[in-house]
Amino acid sequence: MFVTGRLVALVLCGVVPVLLRPALTTVWLWVVVVLVATALDVALAGSTKVLHLERHPSAQVRLGETGSTTLLATNTGRRTFRGSLRDAWQPSAGAVGNRHQVVVPGGERRALRTTLTPTRRGDRRADRVTVRRLGPLRVAGRQRSYAVPGHVRALPPFHSRRHLPSRLAQLRQLDGRSAVRVRGQGTEFDSLRDYVEGDDVRSIDWRATARRRSTVVRTWQPEKDRHIVLVLDTSRTSAGRVGDTPRLDAAMDAALLLGALASRAGDRVDLIAGDRRVHRKVVGSSRTTLLSDLVTAMAPLEPALLEADWRLLTSEVTRLSRHRGLVVLLTPLEPAAIEESLLPPLGVLAQRHRVVVASVSDPALGEMRAGRGDARAVYDAAAAERSAALRQRTAAGLGRLGVEVLDADPEHLPVALADHYLLLKSRGLL
Repeated sequence: MFVTGRLVALVLCGVVPVLLRPALTTVWLWVVVVLVATALDVALAGSTKVLHLERHPSAQVRLGETGSTTLLATNTGRRTFRGSLRDAWQPSAGAVGNRHQVVVPGGERRALRTTLTPTRRGDRRADRVTVRRLGPLRVAGRQRSYAVPGHVRALPPFHSRRHLPSRLAQLRQLDGRSAVRVRGQGTEFDSLRDYVEGDDVRSIDWRATARRRSTVVRTWQPEKDRHIVLVLDTSRTSAGRVGDTPRLDAAMDAALLLGALASRAGDRVDLIAGDRRVHRKVVGSSRTTLLSDLVTAMAPLEPALLEADWRLLTSEVTRLSRHRGLVVLLTPLEPAAIEESLLPPLGVLAQRHRVVVASVSDPALGEMRAGRGDARAVYDAAAAERSAALRQRTAAGLGRLGVEVLDADPEHLPVALADHYLLLKSRGLL
């Protein structure tokens, strides 16, 4: 049961003037009248249980876009249901227009739609649905909250998608669909040509040489079905924010651009996401479904306040890819975390695969390094210089193991990773 502000006003209008006179009997009489009216209003309001609620599944939306959720309210009674309903959601679901005035005749159903604009990636869940039914006097009524499960999944926004057409144009050139034909180290035979100084003698075709009476070598095209494994770090280092974006989200954006580009090149792309355990795996997706599979797998991931178990993650890579391929580790270049847990298993992984570490850097660090305005700014600049020196030392250590490091801010990391992939393709190294 609940009472409205109208009842409070009614009580005050009746009691306060009476209290100014010493007639207590009149006060009690007025209180009794109000209580009787309230009880009568509650009794005539009718039960809220006659309204049966169910929710349609909500479609997935990209972060920043708008979707909706639909509640079906069915009146199982014979009287017309008149009341109000509030469909509550998590604040990050961005629910708008979730308060509805409901009029449902007996035995009929109404659809109530609430607009959702999520402000955070992942599964945004519904809270309780509160139904309120007033009596004919509109001073009191009945109210009850019901659990009606539901969620909307906010997918990664994939902002770097705008760079995909230009990189695909470069890929078409490298793939021979334009005027450029690339020859490099690979296993797909391309053509024969005359030997020139500097050619690998192992490429000499002795039969063709005997026929032509001049030294002839084979040329090869890079393979088109190489294996690329994306390893997404979801440990505590990925929880740090760069501006308004978590490092994990920026790493996802880079992984999506590379995955889309590599799948168009005919390469096989797999994903492993985890920290102390593997949370998501995408293995064996086709070219047409890869991007959708990656986005769906990444959407519910959240960074955990744990250290990453890189021995576990690298062993998962070894299980997926026994032949030499490209392994991209999307993890922040944090010196302590890398030197303590990543370096030991990374040496073995780098011997079997070409390894790239893609790290999200903070542009605010560069701004701090340039600050000299006052004593506080100088101390900040010194701390930033030390952090930058440690990152450079860590990158140099990775380089000695044969690992290439790409360290860029969230805006430029996806492009840097895609361009590095194209560079490897152009040199016949992938």
